[in-house]
Amino acid sequence: MRIKKTIILNVLLAVSVFGFVITGFSYYQNNVSDFVDVTLDSKVLNESRKVFIRLPDDFDKNKAYPLFIKTDGNFNLANWDKALKALNTESILNEAILVAIPNQFFTDTRNRDLVPPYARKDVNINPRPNNETSPELFGKADLFLAFIEQELLPYIAANYKLTSQRGLIGFSAGGSFTLYTLHSKPQLFNAYFVFSPAAWYDDMTVTKRFDTFLKTNVNSIKQPTFLYITVGGAEQSLMLAAYNNLVTSLAKHPNDWLKWGSTINSNAEHNQNPALSVDKALLNYMAFLSSQINTPSD
Repeated sequence: MRIKKTIILNVLLAVSVFGFVITGFSYYQNNVSDFVDVTLDSKVLNESRKVFIRLPDDFDKNKAYPLFIKTDGNFNLANWDKALKALNTESILNEAILVAIPNQFFTDTRNRDLVPPYARKDVNINPRPNNETSPELFGKADLFLAFIEQELLPYIAANYKLTSQRGLIGFSAGGSFTLYTLHSKPQLFNAYFVFSPAAWYDDMTVTKRFDTFLKTNVNSIKQPTFLYITVGGAEQSLMLAAYNNLVTSLAKHPNDWLKWGSTINSNAEHNQNPALSVDKALLNYMAFLSSQINTPSD
């Protein structure tokens, strides 16, 4: 009997140690980067938020750099680092500062932060009932955007010299947030990279809002702005439908200030698509920037 108790205790201890190791590894993967890690005490979000700051290899504090803000923490961060380093040294973007914002680890903040404030709780995909007058909304993307605008960007600008080139990057829920930012604060960035956007939220509410923005707010974009959307060809049908809706809206409602591109990466599944999208996004963005430089002024 004593032997059995010893075995049980050893098994429980082993399980506990294994669980601790897995939790510690997951925490490290989520909350630690290969770059400069900074924690900001956010008054907007009423919590501390960590950011990863990727600086160019030959960083010079007296030099101004383009800036990218990325919503998905370490996910696909190494691919962005690799792609930026691989650019021709003559490229406008060869040296850029890339700031990634990880999700909170012990609290499920990803959907809270990235789902637009007009989407229902649990991002339902079924149509809203006809008798529903006050749906239970969930997203707090407006607060997360306020954190970026009012706290993160001023911090970066106070500590690093920046050019006027600023891009926002988002995948999945982050892609939905990037679209929300474009139609809420179109002047905040001049480039928006949207990979596999979860724009099917709440019976395609995100795509409908984006279509309305393109149709009725033609004058709200007041600077040359670039948008690039991708999806994997093997992704879930709702994801592909949302992508098609977005591309259809962009084609239907052209805007002289908004230049856009799109790609379906054949056979790519949801988590595979971002890695296949980075190089194409950067090449298209560089072409956009070059066209702005080469366009004669009036």
